[in-house]
Order: sequence, then structure tokens, then C-alpha cells
Amino acid sequence: MRARMASMKLPVRLAPLLAILAFGTAASAQDMPFDSYLQLVAAKARAQGASESSIRAVLDGLQPNQRVISLDRGNLSSGGSVSGFPPLAPYIASHNTTARIEQGRRMYAQLGSLARRVESQYGVPASILLAIWGHETSYGAVKGGFDLPAALATLAWEGRRRDLFEAELIDTIKMVDRGVPRSRLVGSWAGAFGNPQFLPSVYLRLAQDGDGDGKADIWNNEADTLASIANYFRDAGWRNGQPWGVRAFVPDSVDREAVRSNLVAPVCRRVHVRHSKWMTVREWRALGVVPQNYIPEDAIASLFEPDGPAAPGYLLTQNYRVILEYNCSNYYAMSVGLLADEIAR
Repeated sequence: MRARMASMKLPVRLAPLLAILAFGTAASAQDMPFDSYLQLVAAKARAQGASESSIRAVLDGLQPNQRVISLDRGNLSSGGSVSGFPPLAPYIASHNTTARIEQGRRMYAQLGSLARRVESQYGVPASILLAIWGHETSYGAVKGGFDLPAALATLAWEGRRRDLFEAELIDTIKMVDRGVPRSRLVGSWAGAFGNPQFLPSVYLRLAQDGDGDGKADIWNNEADTLASIANYFRDAGWRNGQPWGVRAFVPDSVDREAVRSNLVAPVCRRVHVRHSKWMTVREWRALGVVPQNYIPEDAIASLFEPDGPAAPGYLLTQNYRVILEYNCSNYYAMSVGLLADEIAR
């Protein structure tokens, strides 16, 4: 087979691609011109079965976006220590505004049977779905204005997280193959789009046709948006019948050191290091920790006191960790859970 390939005359248009491939995948993307890098992406997309028309529709005419590079570099984390966290209360106040809560309640009422149907089908409360929608795009009002292929191509070429963003760029091509119009590919500088701010890989894997019209329109369709978020949560392991967490009375007698977790999370360590070890609600009650709302006695929960022992404490369930799958931040997950509670109130 190798001898046969060596004797074959290759089409002229493949010559630049062979030169790029010979350059080696270990090289930094910025060590080659942007147009040459896009040819490499096109070759990989073809190898994965993408059509030529979709490759051209997505990649033709792209230019690197310096604004995207600036935003990405400004988003670098210093790693930091696990102490000195900003307080939660101001974050909640700025994100769970009266306007956001009231709009969520209005949508909850307007969606009516649709919300109940999606909740019944996927086992995820509609209030949680709306809270995600509200936090991600203010219920569809702010979806991002960056050209999605240009942003992803820029991030991949820039090279810091090339493997991630190159795969997402190729998945964007596959979205067009699936029927998504090129004109709809607009989103955030980091590649998220639509009402729930999915990445292309998430869209391909989990986006749902919630109304049976044959499309998964998470940009404009309420049924598709709710079903897609619900499918994401179900896939991440949401447990039907359990809250995400509940406010809890925590007496001073609780020995915080004795309930500290010794587990080291493989990802998002700064998030999980703040949670106690996991015990049943019944065991927490034995220590004097009293849930202020319903939570099953046999549910496994972790104690979280985001602003210290003098401020409100919470018992978090595994469903809280599902919210963290959407965005690995205690501030985000707490604000989503509390917003959902307000919407359902």
C-alpha cells in the first residue's frame, strides 16, 4: 500500500496540505500563516467526513480576530491559592436581580404546559432550566455578536488551547452539514452560542428537537432550548426528586475541621475544596445541621458556607455538582440554584 501511494500523482490542491502536515502537529499554530492553518483544519474536517460545501461555507474568507485573542489572554487564571475568596452575597445581588427573577417567573407562567412536559420527560425542574437560560443570555436577549467560525479559528490558531478550539471549529463545520445556516453562527468570543450558550460539540451531542419539527433550534425556539438544556442536565446525571441544595441552620457546635473533605478534585479544585465531606442528611441532622426546606433524609449532601460560619449555610446535593458541569464556579452554581428557587416560588 505504501509503494502504491508513493507512485500515485496527487492533485495539485493537496500539495500545500502535505507541506503543512509535514511541518508537524507539535508546532505552534502561529508558526504558520493563518490561511495555511485553515487549510490544515479543512484537511482534518474532510478526514472526518465533512462535506466540501460546508468546509468552504465555514472557512472561506476568515481572518484572525485580535479582539478575541485579547479577551482570551485577559481571561487567564493565575491559579491562586484556595483562600481569600470574594463573598458570594454581592455576586448573587448583582446577578439575581429583581428584573431577572420577575422575567423568569413570567416565562415560567407563559410556558405552562411546555415547561411541565419538558420537566416530565427529562426529570429536570423547569425552574432550573429557566435559571440557566436567564444566566446565560438573559432569556435570549444577549447571545453574543462574534462570528463563531472566526472566533474559534482565531483561538485555535493562537495556540494556547488549540486542541480544544480546533475540535470545536471542525464541529462547527459539522453543524452546517447538519443543516444549521452559516448566517446563524454567531455567539460569544469563546465559541458558545444560542439561548443556552452551547459549544458546537455540545450542540452536536445533546441539542434536542423539542417540538418535533425536525430541527434543534436553540437560537429562537423555546421548546428546543428547554429540551436541550434538560438533556444536558440529564446526561450530566441530574437526580429526579432531589433539590440542588437547601438553606441549612448550622450551629456553632459543628466542628468544621472534623467535616472537612480530604478529597482532591481532579478538576476545578478551587471550587470543590470549599465543600465539606459528603454525608447523609440524617447524619448532618445528628450534628445539629437542620435543613430549612425539604430534602430526603437519605440524600448525600455536602456542607457549604460560602461567606463563613456567620452567614447562611447550605446543604448541597449531587445535583449541585450537575450545575457545576455547566459552569465550574460556586458563584455561578449558587446563583443558578437560588434563581431557580425564586422563579418557582
